[in-house]
Amino acid sequence: MGIDFRLDGKLALITGATRGLGWAIARTFAEHGAEVALNSRTPADCEGRAEELTAAGHLALACPFDVADLDACATAVRGLENRHGGVDILVNNAGVIHRESLPAFSDADWARVIDIDLNAAFSLSRESARGMTAKGWGRIINIASIMALVARPTIPAYVAAKHGLAGLTKALAVELAPEGVTVNAINPGYFATELNAALIADPEFDAMVKSRTPVGRWGDPDELAGAALYLASNAGGYVNGALLTVDGGMTAAL
Repeated sequence: MGIDFRLDGKLALITGATRGLGWAIARTFAEHGAEVALNSRTPADCEGRAEELTAAGHLALACPFDVADLDACATAVRGLENRHGGVDILVNNAGVIHRESLPAFSDADWARVIDIDLNAAFSLSRESARGMTAKGWGRIINIASIMALVARPTIPAYVAAKHGLAGLTKALAVELAPEGVTVNAINPGYFATELNAALIADPEFDAMVKSRTPVGRWGDPDELAGAALYLASNAGGYVNGALLTVDGGMTAAL
């Protein structure tokens, strides 16, 4: 039979899908046969990316909503079920980071990061899992971070959320696997995306990343999309509860 990386006939909902890692994943999934539902808070961005994919002969639709609004998450998943037969592959990619010293870190900033980076993943996974288990097949992929394994100063909410996302991945993996649904996480290292533009432009930070990463460079988003494709496809069907780190070796080095 060979190794099957195709996603034909599958509907993939990808949050934060209009730029960076999310866009690379969405484009790769579409190129391998999936219909992709592109999410962000901005309808025009979702529609523009969907048009870009359909113009290239792929299947795509705009799915704008704010992942911090848990009611909107549930409504979006129900809408995809009613109009498109339900979500087969969920990629919880949307995320934010807030940098501040601990004494100045506000409750509101803490709550915002936790809501977007962790609570939304739980809500969307719960809603999507209902349809997946009914069909006996599904994939949930959480985009965590190397900050699910280690930590840096001034980002306590982000580190806590990503550690929580790693735990959520394992909890859902053991619960949903008997129903035909696998749940895994990817821990990206430092990738050259719009989100990291300011860090890339900072000579000191750029040098730190390159010197501490054994491959000596920032990652390309397509290098993460390949890992997501593997976990989403039948090729990765026996991978469950895994935290796949894609960081050029940074967390392997002392």
